[in-house]
Amino acid sequence: MPRVAKELTALDVKRLGHPGTAGNATFAVGGVSGLLLQITPNGGRTWLLRVTVGDKRRELGLGGYPDVTLAQARDRAREAKDQIRRGIDPIEERKAARAALVSAQKRSMTFADAVTGCLTSKLEGFKNPKHRDQWRNTLQTYAVPELGGMMVQDVTVQDVLRVLNQPVNDAGETLWQAKTVTADRLRGRIEAVLSWATVSGHRTGDNPARWVGNLKELLPAANKVAKIENWPAVQIEDAQRWLKAIRSREGVGARGLEFIAFTAVRSQEVRGAVWDEFDMKTGIWTIPAERMKMDKEHRVPLCREAINLLEARPRLKDNPLVFPAPQGGEMSDATLSAAMKRVHLADVEAGGAGYIDRVSKRPAVPHGLRSTFRDWVGERTGFPGDMAEVALAHKVASGVEAAYRRGDMIEKRRAMMSAWADFLTEKDPGGANIVRIG
Repeated sequence: MPRVAKELTALDVKRLGHPGTAGNATFAVGGVSGLLLQITPNGGRTWLLRVTVGDKRRELGLGGYPDVTLAQARDRAREAKDQIRRGIDPIEERKAARAALVSAQKRSMTFADAVTGCLTSKLEGFKNPKHRDQWRNTLQTYAVPELGGMMVQDVTVQDVLRVLNQPVNDAGETLWQAKTVTADRLRGRIEAVLSWATVSGHRTGDNPARWVGNLKELLPAANKVAKIENWPAVQIEDAQRWLKAIRSREGVGARGLEFIAFTAVRSQEVRGAVWDEFDMKTGIWTIPAERMKMDKEHRVPLCREAINLLEARPRLKDNPLVFPAPQGGEMSDATLSAAMKRVHLADVEAGGAGYIDRVSKRPAVPHGLRSTFRDWVGERTGFPGDMAEVALAHKVASGVEAAYRRGDMIEKRRAMMSAWADFLTEKDPGGANIVRIG
């Protein structure tokens, strides 16, 4: 019959000391067979349990003394022996638990870190610096302060709602109410960050920032809330006078505005235009997807006036830009805006009314030239409205968009843009010769 160790008291354990021999010393403390206090030569003390697991003799650490008291050590020893009786190896179970914890820690990631990781990979695809800054700034301004310290795995629909419904002004309006367009883009960017975290193995489950079948049920649609404020545009009646004025001026800003007028593209697309995008033989300007707001390639049929303007532009050595700034880089938005403002002020100083938006009564801006084109199509011509929307590279909210984009309808749009140029240059000032092209 094996010898049963004397059951020591807490005071007895406290008085135990290393005998001065080489190596560690162990003392049976009784109460649970195999329970030992191990003391190192320098006085360190830990609890050990010597047990047989299957056909192996094992030593199981139960913690250090005095953090783990004698009573706690005996409880842990009894629990370990109970596991062994149930066929569980407590040492292997502990290893598995530790491995799972380490794995979970490696998978864990805060939302702030996920933003950094997502932006590092995603922003490489954005050639437009302004687009990159918008992505980063909206997330850092509105999302990171609310979600930054949370683990991405723990972010829920309610957390995303908290971001979108945060108050942003003294009137108590939420971000979704006061800055709906910004909030809607922010929601999409949060969705992208969480999607990146899922694919990267840092979270599982549905994306709480998803709109359809999710936030759509909890928030009013953005187009129902947004305070729509159109860009001030040149009125149709003033368009021909405006074109004459801009053509009379020198400078890259004036030429950029003239080209915007003839093509109805966005200013950023003109500012970043490079010569390789133009096929002068076919008269087609192909803007790559990465430079487009909708991330889709856009083909622009060039009217004769636009081609003439391009042919008159100098091609600079070692500079591919069509409308470069004087310093050689990309022309800024401010350059276009300044040229637009000068034309307006000059007309006012000459006794005219300037170029004022009909609704807002504010001076027209470069982006408003697209609205002038769209108003002309709708009010003065029989061209299909959806075709004008494709020319503007807008997303058409109907099945018609697919038909236009599939075949591109480039030649029909060429006829429309040529008619627009004829109107601007007063070759057909009233649009009398314009017929519907369906």
